[in-house]
Amino acid sequence: MKDDTVKLTLPAAGPATERPISIAIVAMGGQGGGVLTDWIVKLAENQGWVAQSTSVPGVAQRTGATIYYVEMMPPLDGRRPILAQMPTPGDVDVVLASEFMEAGRSILRGIVTPDRTTLIASNHRSLAITEKMAPGEGIADKSAVSQAIGVTARREIVFDMDALAVRNGSVISAAMFGALAGADILPFGQDDYLTVIREGGRGVEASIRTFEAAYTRATSGAAPAQTGEQPEEPPAEAATVDPRFLPLLTRLREILPDAAHAMAEAGLRKVVDYQDLDYGREYLDLLDRLHAADAEAGGAGKGHLFTVTAAKYLANAMAYDDVIRVADLKTRAQRRARIEREMGLREGQVLQTTEFMHPRMEEVNGLLPARLGRWIEARPRLFAWLDRRISKGRRIRTYTLRWFLMLYLVSSLRWLRRRSLRHEVETAHRDAWLAAATRALANNYQLGVEVLQCRRLVKGYSDTHTRGLSKFDKVVATIALLEGRADAADWARRLREAAIRDASQKQLDGTIATIKSFL
Repeated sequence: MKDDTVKLTLPAAGPATERPISIAIVAMGGQGGGVLTDWIVKLAENQGWVAQSTSVPGVAQRTGATIYYVEMMPPLDGRRPILAQMPTPGDVDVVLASEFMEAGRSILRGIVTPDRTTLIASNHRSLAITEKMAPGEGIADKSAVSQAIGVTARREIVFDMDALAVRNGSVISAAMFGALAGADILPFGQDDYLTVIREGGRGVEASIRTFEAAYTRATSGAAPAQTGEQPEEPPAEAATVDPRFLPLLTRLREILPDAAHAMAEAGLRKVVDYQDLDYGREYLDLLDRLHAADAEAGGAGKGHLFTVTAAKYLANAMAYDDVIRVADLKTRAQRRARIEREMGLREGQVLQTTEFMHPRMEEVNGLLPARLGRWIEARPRLFAWLDRRISKGRRIRTYTLRWFLMLYLVSSLRWLRRRSLRHEVETAHRDAWLAAATRALANNYQLGVEVLQCRRLVKGYSDTHTRGLSKFDKVVATIALLEGRADAADWARRLREAAIRDASQKQLDGTIATIKSFL
């Protein structure tokens, strides 16, 4: 078969060692990755270089970062180079990561290599969706990334660029640009970088402050002196000044061992803030009884672990999230101040907050007096009719006068809470849980502690609370089957951890099936 392909001689445009400088940027939405990319391209073009940028967006906000890629090189004899559109493993000079786990993902992708790559990364964390969704402690261990960086990168510049940017009133892209200049990889001077920022025309002063602070940090390795506007420190939780609270503290120290004082005081303040002083007295009454059971079971030789654990989880159980609590938290001045601080609000700027709320009939009915609430629950058709009118998504501008007053009115209904159907249900569930823990304690001290710790499964509001409660009931019912076994506490811990780790409950159901197989 004759080959008619025309073959042309294509001589190399330059020496084989000549190659573009390649820079990969991994940034999450809202962090200015596109701005940083444009700055780098503009930097190169201002010096007569040819630069090209591409981007591949992540799947969604915080489930995958956008990868920006820049290649640049000077033209050769007036001819423009052909540049790549995506980073190639083993061929990237600089990787800029706007968040620490994104630096880890870059390493996994193979674009950080020990023979070529300088890794510039911020070591702060912005939690991924999967980390936030975990019922328990789902935050990934960043120590693995720290160890990998030291092995896989030729050079690393890592510090908290997000905090540095916030201190200087700007965003992380300006800090990363400064760190890139400080790395001295590109053949351009500091003034060339600053020219690019000034040409941007927006937030120039704050961006320059942030750039210079990051440049200093990258070149010296030491944290620069804080400059620019400093955000206010979060206000410390104010101590209760009501003199009527002091007798409760005195009683706490009289009835509980020293080991439990700190945890019990924190719990006492929580329940009093949640409801009132009488609720604090109820908390101490319950703790007193639990401590008596602890002492009878030999808790003194175990550091009164049962009492300490009860002080923590009893307060959480008594301060459950209901409609009143949600309204109270959303109208507190401390919340507004925290949002302003996190947003970096400056003088002259106006902040508006719009929140999505989806109340169900279950939450509204739980707020009603117990007898009326049970009456409505006993009439499914009426309940469903009301639910169709209440269970709707609403966008609420929290700090407009209308909605603020409405939420503030709901938050003032604390006096109704202890008569409500929800409180009756929560109290019955709480008492059953404490009875199960006390019963287990009598025969197996550690098992009693494990039952108390199962309260970790119950948290949140609305559907989240319902799912957690379902897991809790399933775990506690299975633990009851284990009482009398020497390894009961160990299996109780496994059950709880399976329920915490697995949102789908498949792992929990598997553990329960294993337990039932040997009973």
